[in-house]
Amino acid sequence: MTDTTTRATMTVWPEAAQLLGIGRNQAYEAVRRGEIPSLKIGGRILVPRRRLMALINGDEEEADQL
Repeated sequence: MTDTTTRATMTVWPEAAQLLGIGRNQAYEAVRRGEIPSLKIGGRILVPRRRLMALINGDEEEADQL
């Protein structure tokens, strides 16, 4: 089993959504609007862990640079 705290990315659902305390639909809508940083690899949408944590910590400038 992979330790999810060491991965560079997380899933939109359930990982990022649970961290943010929002539901599945809200999480995917926030990704679509660009409110949650994301990248698409193949058919998967992943959230870069460092960018999301910087955003949560209020450092939007750092989140944009990562």
